[in-house]
Amino acid sequence: MATERTFQEINERIKAGKAVVVTAEELVAMVGEKGVARTTSEVDVVTTGTFGPMCSSGAFLNLGHSKPRIKMQKVWLNDVPAYAGIAAVDAYIGATELREDDPLNNNYPGEFRYGGGHVIHDLVARRKVVLKAVSYGTDCYPRREIETQITIDDVNEAVLFNPRNAYQNYNCAVNLSNKTIYTYMGVLKGNLQNAHYSTSGQLSPLLKDPSLKTIGIGTRIFLGGAVGYVAWNGTQHFPSFLKDENGKELGPAGATLSVTGDLKQMSSRWLVGASMLGYGASLSVGLGIPIPILNEEICRFAAAGDDELYAPIMDYSDAFPNCAPGNLGCASYAELKSGTIKVNGKEVTTAPMSSYPRAREIAGILKEWIKKGEFLLGEPVQLLPNAGAGIKANALQG
Repeated sequence: MATERTFQEINERIKAGKAVVVTAEELVAMVGEKGVARTTSEVDVVTTGTFGPMCSSGAFLNLGHSKPRIKMQKVWLNDVPAYAGIAAVDAYIGATELREDDPLNNNYPGEFRYGGGHVIHDLVARRKVVLKAVSYGTDCYPRREIETQITIDDVNEAVLFNPRNAYQNYNCAVNLSNKTIYTYMGVLKGNLQNAHYSTSGQLSPLLKDPSLKTIGIGTRIFLGGAVGYVAWNGTQHFPSFLKDENGKELGPAGATLSVTGDLKQMSSRWLVGASMLGYGASLSVGLGIPIPILNEEICRFAAAGDDELYAPIMDYSDAFPNCAPGNLGCASYAELKSGTIKVNGKEVTTAPMSSYPRAREIAGILKEWIKKGEFLLGEPVQLLPNAGAGIKANALQG
């Protein structure tokens, strides 16, 4: 008889210390050895992980009131502007925001040494951050300016809220032109001298549940080293499947998640400011999602290995910036991780933008949390399958 479980039954097993938990990497090997049916009967939860730059990230901060009170009209944290058009002392610092005196790409390629992602990293590292704010003054908020030093423990609330994280899949980026280009996929040398990819493949959360049957609003996750939650589908959420020239499905494409959690509980190991030469600043985010093995179908998808998961190969010198349709073929993550792929008949060296060792570590940490009974599964409200369907541009983008 086929195995069927519920979230509630799995959570009861977790509470009792009886749940069988494996990482997605371990599940691939188990299914290869034992088959889907037997593995489904033995495993309760599979853990996933990914760690890499996720530009659509940021934090809401309630900075607390000064004496006298101030209605902050403009806010800077370590000279990086934060958006203050929320309420008197609320602000949102975005990961890609830059210092106002940054030379940007005027001195090409720009170095983008410090941005919003670095501010968030400094906050979770408990470093002091310079807060500046100005105001036009009101009767109830008379103060017009303030400059002081704060730490994350000085603010009332600090909430990580990332509108678009955990991209299900990414392009493999190459450069067909004869000059070096600087992109969110890193530095790409001309004439197909290198190729970059940015998904952890068989450990990547949304590749392991491609139809989001177990992931939705309220899903409890590993986020930045602490417990977080899925708040909504992410921006540019475009669930679909890659297909080859013959119409054969090669795997999932462009689902994304909006995620949130208590920044004060997070770690500077799993939220790291990033500088991308010639492109901008970002934040590298550690994220992991547990997948309950409710039935054989979920187990089968969760057990997809790197040789079964594909990324489209895209030219970032012309096709990507100009939204040209099509691609240069697809490469499996096994091929990408081998160090070379073939593009237009040429052998091209590959390198990841994300860290597979860190993804493996996240999946392992989440596994231990669940085994110890410290982390229960959050039963989600399912995301709409057609959310983001109005997107006309390539879904696999930054």
